[in-house]
Amino acid sequence: MTAPSLIFWTIFVLPLVVFLVWIMRQDKRSGWIGLIVLAVMVIGGIIWMYLKTGGK
Repeated sequence: MTAPSLIFWTIFVLPLVVFLVWIMRQDKRSGWIGLIVLAVMVIGGIIWMYLKTGGK
């Protein structure tokens, strides 16, 4: 792995996973909040990458 890849994993991916697990554990009934947060973050990530790369 390259340094930028390791930085991405340690700064963004690991905290995201921990946050999502925490959110899903808070909602004892159905876990809908976790799914909504996950969907918003995935859509936001796709839009962000599209804007940063110019659609290439």
